[in-house]
Amino acid sequence: MRYLIGIDNGGTFSKAAIFDEEGNQIAVSSVPTVTITPKPGYTERDMDELWRVNAQAVRTAIQKSGIDPKDIAGVSFSGHGKGLYMIDGDGNPSYHGILSTDARAWKYVENWYKDGTNKKVHEKTVQEILACQPVSILAWFQENHPEVLEKTKYIFAVKDYIRYKLTGEAFAEYTDFSGANLVNLHTKSYDKELMELFGLGDMYEKLPPLKHSAEISGHITAKASDETLIPEGVPVAAGMFDVNACGIASGLASEKDMCMVAGTWSINEFIGKNPIDNGTVALNSMFCMPGYFLIEESSPTSAGNMEWFIRTLLDYEKKAAKEEGRSVYDITNEWVASIEPQDSNVIFLPFLNGSNEDALAKGTFVGLTAYHNKKHMLRAVYEGIVFSHLTHVKKLLRNRQAPKSIRLSGGAANSDVWVQIFADALQIPVDTVGDKELGAQGAAIAAGIAAGVYKDYQEAISRTVKITKTVNPRPEYKEIYEEKYATYRAVIDGLSKAWEHFKN
Repeated sequence: MRYLIGIDNGGTFSKAAIFDEEGNQIAVSSVPTVTITPKPGYTERDMDELWRVNAQAVRTAIQKSGIDPKDIAGVSFSGHGKGLYMIDGDGNPSYHGILSTDARAWKYVENWYKDGTNKKVHEKTVQEILACQPVSILAWFQENHPEVLEKTKYIFAVKDYIRYKLTGEAFAEYTDFSGANLVNLHTKSYDKELMELFGLGDMYEKLPPLKHSAEISGHITAKASDETLIPEGVPVAAGMFDVNACGIASGLASEKDMCMVAGTWSINEFIGKNPIDNGTVALNSMFCMPGYFLIEESSPTSAGNMEWFIRTLLDYEKKAAKEEGRSVYDITNEWVASIEPQDSNVIFLPFLNGSNEDALAKGTFVGLTAYHNKKHMLRAVYEGIVFSHLTHVKKLLRNRQAPKSIRLSGGAANSDVWVQIFADALQIPVDTVGDKELGAQGAAIAAGIAAGVYKDYQEAISRTVKITKTVNPRPEYKEIYEEKYATYRAVIDGLSKAWEHFKN
């Protein structure tokens, strides 16, 4: 039996998982990563520490698995898109890594929309410009820390940096960079004129050569082998943006399918033979399957808000759950299930880490009275996250028929009550996939194709993806959630003029 390693770097954890050829998860190690927040809206990582955490996660997963490392056939990666990770000519970090939740560059985006740059960019990339994309962050560095850019040799996404540490070879990869306004989607290549539109012409030479997701992009070095226990010489595939990885691991291989990922980010996606260029969706990028584009609506408005609620307001409940041998999520699910949607009118805007409405919008509870308690607030958090996904899905459905079902992954997929809210609000059946690390699984599929374990993505999906549950919508809740969603939209509209006062 051959084994595949998928390494996944998200917003809060670095994970390494080992899978057999049939997609069974043999072992996983998840290590939290520290987020540095020097100012409001700034989210960074120590890149040296990030590598140590990744090496630890891989080493631990191999040790837990009990497999012979000689049976590892390939390694690949999944990682959060957007953000920015830079190294100098010696391979050392030029600065901290910048996460996809970083908002420091919002004013550059605002200016590009005011002066019409966005329209010229859209002609080449078929996507909106986001404050967390590399182009925006590079513009911020150019104005605030030009010395960092002067010493930078390569611009990476997070997974590219970890791949570099394992192989010593510098590459970028199409799914990540085409979703970051760095690739001309029509020519499928870098574009000097595109970089110049952003005022970043000097950065063109710092873009590494591009690779496809399942293309071999180096081999494990002796040094990396010592640190991770992966044998020297094992082939390493380029990997993919985590929304691709979760999609592939959910079985996204047809234009009829649609997927949602409810993690730190709200990801909502389908694939097509052509990008959607009519301006109704925010992001188009190259999909990991050759010949397809990923049509995506996303924002950092999903289950990360839930983690904030638990961390900030449920300290007592966490301790109680631990003493009882339970998870705090058992308690949160029980709380939410105890309140019917029509019995609570509290609205939560899930904008703690960013927004899909306004770059300056903030997380907000509206409608609280002395009657309400943490249970009502938590119900509002579950629903607000669903409503943010619903906003994205409605935009996607302007361009296609509703699917027979939507596949849901991420933290929310582990909660039966939350999945039911998704189904009821969408009025579309929701499929969930086996309880395993889907980002890492998608990466392992790329590794398997590169290593010859699978012929292509279709074969890999047929062998590894298993739908575990389908939750059907309840028609009697349709009008209830339509009314609540209308209230959610009214709150957003009512606050639209207030966000200007929250710049600092």
